[in-house]
Amino acid sequence: MTTVEVPYSVAAALPSLSVFDITNEISRELSRSSVRDGIAYVRATEPLSLIRVNERESGFFCDLEDLLARIVPFEASQRERLILMLLGPRTEQVPVVDGSLALGQWQRVLLFGFNGEPRAGWSVTLVG
Repeated sequence: MTTVEVPYSVAAALPSLSVFDITNEISRELSRSSVRDGIAYVRATEPLSLIRVNERESGFFCDLEDLLARIVPFEASQRERLILMLLGPRTEQVPVVDGSLALGQWQRVLLFGFNGEPRAGWSVTLVG
């Protein structure tokens, strides 16, 4: 079996939500480091974005956008900041085992953007 690694990919591009799969990028950073076992702290660098570990399933993103629209209407002042407050911390910690991210079979590291930017930034701190 041959696999091709895409540096990053768009997981969802919806009217109020952009999601990027950054798992491969983080894995690449990990492979360049000397960390074999530890923690990868992944942080969104843009104020209106956050990181989550979740399955990459298109129905989930549509459901999330619908839920957020019901809780915080599109017309709400400071809508993106209210959404970020509801969704909690902007960072994720991913275990590193034997030089690889310890994720479940379908789990991916996702970068969520709520401000319409085409690509939010992120950073990773490896501790081990």
